[in-house]
Amino acid sequence: MIRICSQCGALLLEDVEKCSFCDLPLVEDGSPSEPVAVGVSAAAEEPEWRREVTRRLEEYRARRHRHNPSESQSGLPFATEVDLDEEIPERTRHRPVQRPRQSERMEIYIQPELDFSTAAEDRGRPQTALVPVASLAERRNAGILDAIFLVLTTAVFLGLFRSLGGHLQLEKVDAIVYLAAFYLFYSQYFFLFTTFAGATPGMQLRGLTIVRLDGTLPDTRQLLWRSFGYLLSGATLMLGFVWALWDEDHFTWQDRISQTYITAATPVVDSGSYEPPSGHHKFAHK
Repeated sequence: MIRICSQCGALLLEDVEKCSFCDLPLVEDGSPSEPVAVGVSAAAEEPEWRREVTRRLEEYRARRHRHNPSESQSGLPFATEVDLDEEIPERTRHRPVQRPRQSERMEIYIQPELDFSTAAEDRGRPQTALVPVASLAERRNAGILDAIFLVLTTAVFLGLFRSLGGHLQLEKVDAIVYLAAFYLFYSQYFFLFTTFAGATPGMQLRGLTIVRLDGTLPDTRQLLWRSFGYLLSGATLMLGFVWALWDEDHFTWQDRISQTYITAATPVVDSGSYEPPSGHHKFAHK
């Protein structure tokens, strides 16, 4: 049960003597106020403020061109009985149409077997049988001649040093100096003869020539790289030369670094004068 103010129409949920909104007594002329049940319309006349709200709502609809008697929404139900048990139908919601998903197909390519047939072609190997790699015996003989020339050059230098008043002693520090001087002569020997002559004196005496992988004569850049390979092999106690014993092509470090090798055959004058085997589309030095 609630009370309704006869002046402002406010709903009062508490049992009070004055209205909490307009601050006027609820009972006038000594007549008691009648309790009103929830959901039941009052018999009294509709207040002025309700009529004002209804009038303004109609004017607003007229301005917005929405005043249509067929509209589902009516005026404000101030004095209508509401049935709480009646179920209000839900509004039909327009759901977006979902497009069917396209089935995505994933293709997986599995290599049936490992093919290593082209692995040997990727490495730097001689590309013509007309210019084969010189045998280890021929290169060993050329290396012995070069070693003899180096020892004689070092001996001449030490003899000249002693003739000028120098003293030769076999101490630890002196041995390091002798080894450094010998490596200096070794570096100059192979660098000068390889870069400017294209072969060392030992190679020239044995009829050996330095060629590229296609059998032609190398350029200056490749000769410089080969000279660097000689320096690296000498710095590792000739390990770069001994490497030819295990290499499948009997190449040394300087051969692999510069993409050149030593041969006893006549070099190819023109690289286009022969056709390389199938599968070799480009040379290793390019």
